[in-house]
Amino acid sequence: MTLSLALRLGRISNLPTVWTNVLVGALLAGGSLADARLPLLMLALSLFYVGGMFLNDAFDRDFDAAHRPERPIPSGQVSAREVFTIGFGLLTAGMLCVAWASRTADGLPAWRALAAAAALGGAIVLYDAHHKNNPLSPLVMGLCRVCVYLTAAFSMAPSLPAPVLLAAVALLCHLIGLTYIAKQEHLARIGNLWPLGFLSVPLLYGLVLAMSQPRAWAPLAVYGALLAYALHRLGRRAPGDVPRAVVTLIAGMSVLDAVVLAGAGLVLPAVLALLAFVLTLVLQRWVSGT
Repeated sequence: MTLSLALRLGRISNLPTVWTNVLVGALLAGGSLADARLPLLMLALSLFYVGGMFLNDAFDRDFDAAHRPERPIPSGQVSAREVFTIGFGLLTAGMLCVAWASRTADGLPAWRALAAAAALGGAIVLYDAHHKNNPLSPLVMGLCRVCVYLTAAFSMAPSLPAPVLLAAVALLCHLIGLTYIAKQEHLARIGNLWPLGFLSVPLLYGLVLAMSQPRAWAPLAVYGALLAYALHRLGRRAPGDVPRAVVTLIAGMSVLDAVVLAGAGLVLPAVLALLAFVLTLVLQRWVSGT
């Protein structure tokens, strides 16, 4: 397997959104940017993400053969067996990294962090194997990202602070709306639009944060503009509009993370999250985000 093919299978352009999810989970649970566990957690959750993307292609090989024959497996660039092996291997490596990063004072891994990471792995496999024609798949996808928050948070603390739980609900709603759109990506139109109402939840949560912490207004304005842009694309429905809306909302997860971090008074991490958003958009021009 060539490096370019591996990058394409892993959708590595979206990795900055995973890193900002880790920032939210870890910092809101009491961690700091100087914590040596933070980069290891970013590596661990990146392995989970890339492994999940590999498995997505492996499980979708029959669908892609009919609808996206240019994808690596149906086009004969790589075998499904190889992609399955790498995908599950990356999930295992991610689990080992979480065990190392979450070690407590006695040298043992934090069991809550391991449980959250195991739940993440299970949610990833469940989504990849059963997301086609599954009305609950947007919820499962959202839970995957929620588990990123939880894994990072439990690696820093034995309990979850309320801000982590509230941020998780906001991210879950963002992902439900996003994943519903992504499920329609191969179609010429969007069906029922009511699930997009979930996207209003993180916006309202951002308003609550900004009312008490004015520094959150700037990233919240960016987030609102992204939602407006994506919904405009969906309403217009010109060729390419749905995929563009999808990748914009994927990158927008980092902006939502910036809102949450700024709402907690963490200005520098919020700025880093906004930079991660820009980096995601740049990388999506190099490697497709879907």
